[in-house]
Amino acid sequence: MSKIRVLVVDDSAFMRKIISDMLSSDKDIEVVDTARDGVWALEKLKTTKVDVVTMDVEMPRMNGLEALKEITGLYKIPVIMLSSLTSNGADTTFKALEFGAMDFVLKPSFSIGMNLDELKIELISKIKMCCKTTKKTAPEKIEAVSQNSQTSMKGNEIKGVCIAASTGGPKALSTVMKMFPQNFKLPILIVQHMPAGFTKAFAKRLDDNCPVSIKEAQAGERIEKGKAYIAPGGYHMVVEKDMTISLNEEPAMHGVRPCADKLFISAAENIGGKLIGIVLTGMGKDGTLGLKAIKDKGGICIAEHQSTCTIYGMPKNAIEKGVVHIIAPVHDVVGEVLKITRTGN
Repeated sequence: MSKIRVLVVDDSAFMRKIISDMLSSDKDIEVVDTARDGVWALEKLKTTKVDVVTMDVEMPRMNGLEALKEITGLYKIPVIMLSSLTSNGADTTFKALEFGAMDFVLKPSFSIGMNLDELKIELISKIKMCCKTTKKTAPEKIEAVSQNSQTSMKGNEIKGVCIAASTGGPKALSTVMKMFPQNFKLPILIVQHMPAGFTKAFAKRLDDNCPVSIKEAQAGERIEKGKAYIAPGGYHMVVEKDMTISLNEEPAMHGVRPCADKLFISAAENIGGKLIGIVLTGMGKDGTLGLKAIKDKGGICIAEHQSTCTIYGMPKNAIEKGVVHIIAPVHDVVGEVLKITRTGN
Protein backbone atom coordinates (compact mmCIF):
# COMPACT_ATOMS: atom_id res chain seq x y z
CA MET A 1 0.00 0.00 0.00
CA SER A 2 1.46 3.39 -1.03
CA LYS A 3 2.07 6.05 1.55
CA ILE A 4 -0.21 9.06 2.04
CA ARG A 5 1.51 12.01 0.37
CA VAL A 6 1.21 15.24 2.36
CA LEU A 7 2.06 18.86 1.53
CA VAL A 8 2.74 20.98 4.65
CA VAL A 9 1.96 24.69 4.25
CA ASP A 10 3.06 27.18 6.94
CA ASP A 11 4.83 30.54 6.88
CA SER A 12 7.10 29.50 9.76
CA ALA A 13 10.11 27.36 8.84
CA PHE A 14 10.18 26.10 12.42
CA MET A 15 6.54 24.97 12.26
CA ARG A 16 7.06 23.33 8.86
CA LYS A 17 9.87 21.31 10.45
CA ILE A 18 7.82 20.40 13.56
CA ILE A 19 4.78 19.28 11.54
CA SER A 20 6.87 17.44 8.94
CA ASP A 21 8.73 15.51 11.64
CA MET A 22 5.45 14.58 13.33
CA LEU A 23 3.94 13.22 10.15
CA SER A 24 7.11 11.50 8.92
CA SER A 25 7.25 9.49 12.15
CA ASP A 26 4.25 7.50 10.88
CA LYS A 27 5.12 4.66 8.49
CA ASP A 28 2.02 5.33 6.36
CA ILE A 29 2.68 9.03 5.72
CA GLU A 30 5.26 10.78 3.52
CA VAL A 31 5.75 14.56 3.56
CA VAL A 32 6.49 15.11 -0.12
CA ASP A 33 7.03 18.86 0.11
CA THR A 34 6.48 22.05 2.12
CA ALA A 35 5.41 25.58 1.20
CA ARG A 36 5.69 28.88 3.06
CA ASP A 37 2.38 30.37 1.85
CA GLY A 38 -0.63 29.77 -0.36
CA VAL A 39 1.09 31.01 -3.52
CA TRP A 40 3.92 28.52 -3.13
CA ALA A 41 1.47 25.75 -2.24
CA LEU A 42 -0.40 26.23 -5.53
CA GLU A 43 2.89 26.18 -7.45
CA LYS A 44 3.93 22.94 -5.75
CA LEU A 45 0.60 21.29 -6.53
CA LYS A 46 1.10 21.88 -10.25
CA THR A 47 3.95 19.37 -10.33
CA THR A 48 3.62 17.26 -7.18
CA LYS A 49 1.12 14.48 -6.51
CA VAL A 50 -0.46 15.15 -3.11
CA ASP A 51 -3.15 13.27 -1.18
CA VAL A 52 -3.67 15.71 1.72
CA VAL A 53 -2.67 19.31 2.49
CA THR A 54 -2.10 20.71 5.99
CA MET A 55 -2.71 24.45 5.82
CA ASP A 56 -1.83 27.22 8.24
CA VAL A 57 -4.67 29.75 8.53
CA GLU A 58 -2.66 32.96 8.87
CA MET A 59 0.03 33.52 6.20
CA PRO A 60 1.32 36.46 4.12
CA ARG A 61 0.66 36.95 0.37
CA MET A 62 -2.08 34.30 0.20
CA ASN A 63 -3.58 33.15 3.48
CA GLY A 64 -4.98 29.72 4.24
CA LEU A 65 -8.56 30.64 3.41
CA GLU A 66 -7.66 32.01 -0.02
CA ALA A 67 -5.44 29.02 -0.78
CA LEU A 68 -8.17 26.61 0.36
CA LYS A 69 -10.65 28.05 -2.15
CA GLU A 70 -8.14 27.57 -4.96
CA ILE A 71 -7.11 24.05 -3.92
CA THR A 72 -10.62 22.66 -3.40
CA GLY A 73 -11.74 24.22 -6.69
CA LEU A 74 -8.82 23.01 -8.80
CA TYR A 75 -7.75 19.72 -7.26
CA LYS A 76 -10.43 18.41 -4.85
CA ILE A 77 -7.64 17.52 -2.42
CA PRO A 78 -8.68 17.29 1.24
CA VAL A 79 -7.28 20.13 3.34
CA ILE A 80 -6.78 20.16 7.11
CA MET A 81 -6.43 23.62 8.63
CA LEU A 82 -4.07 24.51 11.48
CA SER A 83 -5.71 27.27 13.49
CA SER A 84 -4.51 29.48 16.32
CA LEU A 85 -6.66 29.85 19.41
CA THR A 86 -7.71 33.47 18.83
CA SER A 87 -11.05 35.07 17.99
CA ASN A 88 -9.81 35.89 14.48
CA GLY A 89 -8.33 32.42 14.10
CA ALA A 90 -11.58 30.76 15.15
CA ASP A 91 -13.71 32.88 12.80
CA THR A 92 -11.41 32.13 9.86
CA THR A 93 -11.42 28.43 10.73
CA PHE A 94 -15.22 28.24 10.61
CA LYS A 95 -15.19 30.02 7.27
CA ALA A 96 -12.64 27.47 6.04
CA LEU A 97 -14.88 24.59 7.09
CA GLU A 98 -17.80 26.19 5.26
CA PHE A 99 -15.61 26.61 2.16
CA GLY A 100 -14.65 22.95 2.06
CA ALA A 101 -11.83 22.22 4.51
CA MET A 102 -12.08 18.64 5.74
CA ASP A 103 -11.22 19.46 9.36
CA PHE A 104 -8.91 21.49 11.57
CA VAL A 105 -6.48 21.02 14.45
CA LEU A 106 -5.23 23.54 16.98
CA LYS A 107 -1.85 24.91 15.95
CA PRO A 108 0.92 24.29 18.51
CA SER A 109 1.36 27.14 20.97
CA PHE A 110 4.34 26.69 23.25
CA SER A 111 3.20 29.61 25.41
CA ILE A 112 0.27 27.50 26.67
CA GLY A 113 2.27 24.28 26.89
CA MET A 114 0.53 22.33 24.15
CA ASN A 115 1.12 18.59 24.21
CA LEU A 116 2.82 17.85 20.90
CA ASP A 117 2.27 14.11 21.27
CA GLU A 118 -1.49 14.67 21.44
CA LEU A 119 -1.34 16.96 18.40
CA LYS A 120 0.65 14.37 16.47
CA ILE A 121 -1.91 11.64 17.20
CA GLU A 122 -4.81 13.89 16.24
CA LEU A 123 -3.25 15.18 13.04
CA ILE A 124 -2.13 11.75 11.85
CA SER A 125 -5.55 10.21 12.54
CA LYS A 126 -7.32 12.98 10.64
CA ILE A 127 -4.96 12.71 7.69
CA LYS A 128 -5.58 8.98 7.49
CA MET A 129 -9.33 9.47 7.77
CA CYS A 130 -9.22 11.95 4.87
CA CYS A 131 -7.81 9.23 2.67
CA LYS A 132 -10.44 6.62 3.44
CA THR A 133 -12.65 6.69 0.39
CA THR A 134 -16.30 5.81 0.63
CA LYS A 135 -18.68 5.47 -2.27
CA LYS A 136 -21.51 7.94 -1.96
CA THR A 137 -24.96 7.02 -3.11
CA ALA A 138 -27.85 9.15 -4.31
CA PRO A 139 -29.14 11.58 -1.67
CA GLU A 140 -32.64 10.24 -1.42
CA LYS A 141 -34.16 9.71 2.01
CA ILE A 142 -34.22 6.12 3.25
CA GLU A 143 -36.74 5.02 5.86
CA ALA A 144 -35.45 2.43 8.32
CA VAL A 145 -38.60 2.35 10.44
CA SER A 146 -42.16 1.47 9.53
CA GLN A 147 -44.41 4.42 8.79
CA ASN A 148 -46.90 3.23 11.39
CA SER A 149 -44.25 3.22 14.09
CA GLN A 150 -43.20 6.77 13.28
CA THR A 151 -46.64 8.34 12.93
CA SER A 152 -48.07 6.68 16.03
CA MET A 153 -45.94 8.87 18.27
CA LYS A 154 -47.68 12.03 19.42
CA GLY A 155 -45.75 15.27 19.16
CA ASN A 156 -46.36 16.18 22.79
CA GLU A 157 -44.51 13.02 23.92
CA ILE A 158 -41.22 14.42 22.63
CA LYS A 159 -39.41 16.49 25.23
CA GLY A 160 -36.07 17.27 23.60
CA VAL A 161 -33.64 16.84 20.71
CA CYS A 162 -30.03 15.62 21.04
CA ILE A 163 -27.51 16.05 18.22
CA ALA A 164 -24.00 14.61 17.76
CA ALA A 165 -21.44 15.65 15.14
CA SER A 166 -17.72 15.41 14.51
CA THR A 167 -15.70 15.80 11.30
CA GLY A 168 -17.76 17.91 8.90
CA GLY A 169 -20.07 18.78 11.77
CA PRO A 170 -19.77 22.58 11.78
CA LYS A 171 -21.06 22.80 8.21
CA ALA A 172 -23.71 20.11 8.82
CA LEU A 173 -24.89 21.78 12.03
CA SER A 174 -25.10 25.11 10.26
CA THR A 175 -27.39 23.52 7.68
CA VAL A 176 -29.50 21.78 10.32
CA MET A 177 -29.85 24.64 12.79
CA LYS A 178 -30.89 27.13 10.10
CA MET A 179 -33.90 24.91 9.35
CA PHE A 180 -35.37 24.84 12.84
CA PRO A 181 -38.24 27.37 12.96
CA GLN A 182 -38.08 30.26 15.40
CA ASN A 183 -41.12 28.89 17.23
CA PHE A 184 -39.59 25.46 17.86
CA LYS A 185 -40.64 24.61 21.40
CA LEU A 186 -38.18 21.90 22.47
CA PRO A 187 -34.66 22.17 23.93
CA ILE A 188 -31.82 21.12 21.61
CA LEU A 189 -28.64 19.66 23.14
CA ILE A 190 -25.57 19.45 20.90
CA VAL A 191 -22.17 17.79 21.09
CA GLN A 192 -19.72 18.84 18.38
CA HIS A 193 -16.23 17.40 18.75
CA MET A 194 -14.16 20.57 18.90
CA PRO A 195 -11.19 21.85 20.93
CA ALA A 196 -11.68 24.00 24.01
CA GLY A 197 -11.89 27.66 23.10
CA PHE A 198 -13.66 27.16 19.77
CA THR A 199 -17.14 26.10 20.88
CA LYS A 200 -18.10 29.51 22.25
CA ALA A 201 -17.22 31.20 18.96
CA PHE A 202 -19.00 28.43 17.07
CA ALA A 203 -22.15 28.81 19.16
CA LYS A 204 -22.16 32.56 18.58
CA ARG A 205 -21.69 32.08 14.84
CA LEU A 206 -24.68 29.73 14.74
CA ASP A 207 -26.75 32.02 16.96
CA ASP A 208 -26.10 34.96 14.63
CA ASN A 209 -27.31 33.01 11.60
CA CYS A 210 -30.10 30.72 12.86
CA PRO A 211 -33.73 31.33 13.93
CA VAL A 212 -33.42 29.56 17.29
CA SER A 213 -31.34 30.82 20.21
CA ILE A 214 -28.01 28.97 20.46
CA LYS A 215 -25.34 29.26 23.16
CA GLU A 216 -22.38 27.46 24.68
CA ALA A 217 -23.68 25.58 27.71
CA GLN A 218 -22.77 26.67 31.23
CA ALA A 219 -22.61 24.50 34.33
CA GLY A 220 -25.71 24.72 36.48
CA GLU A 221 -27.97 26.49 34.00
CA ARG A 222 -31.49 25.19 33.57
CA ILE A 223 -32.46 23.80 30.19
CA GLU A 224 -35.14 25.95 28.56
CA LYS A 225 -37.58 25.05 25.80
CA GLY A 226 -36.81 26.51 22.39
CA LYS A 227 -33.10 27.02 23.09
CA ALA A 228 -30.05 25.13 21.86
CA TYR A 229 -27.00 24.34 24.01
CA ILE A 230 -23.57 23.32 22.69
CA ALA A 231 -21.22 21.37 24.94
CA PRO A 232 -18.03 23.35 25.67
CA GLY A 233 -14.86 21.93 24.17
CA GLY A 234 -12.91 19.90 26.72
CA TYR A 235 -15.96 19.13 28.91
CA HIS A 236 -18.52 16.35 28.96
CA MET A 237 -22.05 17.77 29.14
CA VAL A 238 -24.75 15.81 30.97
CA VAL A 239 -28.37 16.46 31.92
CA GLU A 240 -29.24 16.22 35.60
CA LYS A 241 -32.59 15.11 37.06
CA ASP A 242 -33.58 18.70 37.84
CA MET A 243 -33.15 19.59 34.13
CA THR A 244 -29.94 21.51 34.68
CA ILE A 245 -26.71 21.12 32.76
CA SER A 246 -23.65 19.64 34.44
CA LEU A 247 -20.12 19.82 33.00
CA ASN A 248 -17.21 17.61 33.97
CA GLU A 249 -13.66 16.76 32.97
CA GLU A 250 -13.91 13.00 33.40
CA PRO A 251 -11.65 10.97 31.06
CA ALA A 252 -12.39 11.10 27.35
CA MET A 253 -14.75 8.45 25.97
CA HIS A 254 -14.08 7.09 22.45
CA GLY A 255 -11.08 9.42 22.56
CA VAL A 256 -13.25 12.55 22.73
CA ARG A 257 -14.42 15.06 25.30
CA PRO A 258 -17.18 16.20 24.99
CA CYS A 259 -18.71 12.82 24.23
CA ALA A 260 -22.20 12.57 22.71
CA ASP A 261 -22.90 9.20 24.33
CA LYS A 262 -22.58 10.74 27.80
CA LEU A 263 -25.02 13.51 26.88
CA PHE A 264 -27.52 11.25 25.12
CA ILE A 265 -27.59 8.65 27.90
CA SER A 266 -28.04 11.26 30.65
CA ALA A 267 -30.78 13.00 28.65
CA ALA A 268 -32.61 9.71 28.04
CA GLU A 269 -32.51 8.96 31.76
CA ASN A 270 -33.37 12.39 33.15
CA ILE A 271 -35.57 14.26 30.68
CA GLY A 272 -39.18 13.43 31.44
CA GLY A 273 -40.33 12.19 28.06
CA LYS A 274 -39.18 10.72 24.78
CA LEU A 275 -36.30 12.22 22.81
CA ILE A 276 -35.21 12.55 19.22
CA GLY A 277 -31.56 11.59 18.83
CA ILE A 278 -29.59 12.67 15.75
CA VAL A 279 -26.13 11.56 14.65
CA LEU A 280 -24.50 13.60 11.90
CA THR A 281 -21.23 13.28 9.98
CA GLY A 282 -18.06 12.29 11.82
CA MET A 283 -15.33 9.72 12.32
CA GLY A 284 -15.57 7.08 15.00
CA LYS A 285 -18.54 5.59 16.84
CA ASP A 286 -19.65 8.27 19.30
CA GLY A 287 -23.43 8.53 19.50
CA THR A 288 -24.33 4.88 18.97
CA LEU A 289 -24.67 3.98 22.66
CA GLY A 290 -26.59 7.18 23.22
CA LEU A 291 -29.01 6.45 20.40
CA LYS A 292 -29.59 3.01 21.86
CA ALA A 293 -30.50 4.59 25.21
CA ILE A 294 -32.91 6.97 23.47
CA LYS A 295 -34.42 4.15 21.41
CA ASP A 296 -34.83 1.95 24.51
CA LYS A 297 -36.82 4.78 26.15
CA GLY A 298 -39.18 4.93 23.16
CA GLY A 299 -37.59 7.83 21.32
CA ILE A 300 -36.81 8.21 17.63
CA CYS A 301 -33.25 8.04 16.23
CA ILE A 302 -32.06 9.71 13.03
CA ALA A 303 -28.74 9.28 11.20
CA GLU A 304 -27.35 11.41 8.39
CA HIS A 305 -27.37 9.68 5.00
CA GLN A 306 -24.00 8.69 3.58
CA SER A 307 -24.50 10.92 0.53
CA THR A 308 -24.12 14.15 2.53
CA CYS A 309 -21.60 13.03 5.18
CA THR A 310 -18.09 14.44 5.07
CA ILE A 311 -17.04 11.32 6.97
CA TYR A 312 -19.47 8.39 7.06
CA GLY A 313 -18.28 6.99 10.38
CA MET A 314 -20.60 7.82 13.28
CA PRO A 315 -23.85 7.46 11.28
CA LYS A 316 -22.64 4.22 9.68
CA ASN A 317 -21.78 2.67 13.04
CA ALA A 318 -25.17 3.59 14.49
CA ILE A 319 -27.01 2.19 11.47
CA GLU A 320 -25.01 -1.04 11.52
CA LYS A 321 -25.78 -1.50 15.24
CA GLY A 322 -29.50 -1.29 14.49
CA VAL A 323 -30.30 1.75 16.64
CA VAL A 324 -31.49 4.08 13.85
CA HIS A 325 -35.09 4.58 12.76
CA ILE A 326 -34.67 7.18 10.00
CA ILE A 327 -31.79 7.83 7.61
CA ALA A 328 -31.92 11.18 5.81
CA PRO A 329 -29.55 13.60 4.02
CA VAL A 330 -28.56 16.56 6.15
CA HIS A 331 -30.99 18.97 4.50
CA ASP A 332 -33.95 16.69 5.33
CA VAL A 333 -33.10 16.02 8.99
CA VAL A 334 -35.11 18.88 10.48
CA GLY A 335 -38.04 18.06 8.21
CA GLU A 336 -38.10 14.61 9.81
CA VAL A 337 -37.95 16.16 13.28
CA LEU A 338 -40.88 18.44 12.49
CA LYS A 339 -42.94 15.53 11.17
CA ILE A 340 -42.43 13.71 14.46
CA THR A 341 -43.02 16.67 16.76
CA ARG A 342 -45.65 18.38 14.63
CA THR A 343 -43.93 21.60 15.57
CA GLY A 344 -43.48 24.48 13.15
CA ASN A 345 -45.77 22.98 10.49
